[in-house]
Amino acid sequence: IGLVVFRLGPTVVAIYASFTRWNVRTPPQFLGFANYAELISSDIFWLVFRNTLVFTLIFVPGVMALSLLMAVMVNQKLRGIAFFRALYFMPYITAMVAVAMVWRWIFATRFGVLNYFLVTFLHIADPPAWLADKYWALPALAIVAIWKQVGFQMLIFLAGLQGVPRNLYEAASMDGAGAWKQFRNITLPLLAPITFFVFIITVIDAFKTFEVTYTMTGGGPNNASTTLAYYLYQNAFTFGRMGFASAIAMFLMIFVGVTTYFSFRLRTRMVDASL
Repeated sequence: IGLVVFRLGPTVVAIYASFTRWNVRTPPQFLGFANYAELISSDIFWLVFRNTLVFTLIFVPGVMALSLLMAVMVNQKLRGIAFFRALYFMPYITAMVAVAMVWRWIFATRFGVLNYFLVTFLHIADPPAWLADKYWALPALAIVAIWKQVGFQMLIFLAGLQGVPRNLYEAASMDGAGAWKQFRNITLPLLAPITFFVFIITVIDAFKTFEVTYTMTGGGPNNASTTLAYYLYQNAFTFGRMGFASAIAMFLMIFVGVTTYFSFRLRTRMVDASL
């Protein structure tokens, strides 16, 4: 019942709505493929799509690299290590509104911590107006999203690390392999299935990013930081264009589905080759 009511039902309604003009207050008016034609011909849509790809290219490698590094760091038998595991996970469970308030202060142009550091210590006379600059707004949002998300992927990598047999490291150490060779030849190959799983969920998270855009920039300046999920929200709940927003949702679902499909097709090459 839950699957039908909260998953399949809304999906079917969204598919139908994508072929209509519907503002919720009046009955849907069937338009055929007009919404999709407008979508494809819209310059704003392709700008938003490019923004989403750029965000993904920053977010996915950043999350994967940092989460693996943090997992290796906290996978140590040290006193008080549980405290650091909880500390690194804390941003993930922190409300996005609270996170946005702190990071907006950090990125503030005149009184922000980051620009103070750039001016005082690196002697940069004209630091960026991070959230108000069309070139820096999207990377700034990606940094915040990485900081907030990385703790969850860290836990997944940590679970994988704790499943690697210790006797492999002991045997490699006896053969004279150092820490880097052990990591490269034992840890990374045995983590390949975990790495692939983290890659898939991180890509999906990147394409459906919404909260960080909504709370920090509102898509500005001039749509420079608008992503697909936020553009969908704008059309549905700000402009009242439910049909057009549903067409965006269908495009997003198909694109993410195709990306995931080809990633799974490459899974054997990525995972089995490593093993």
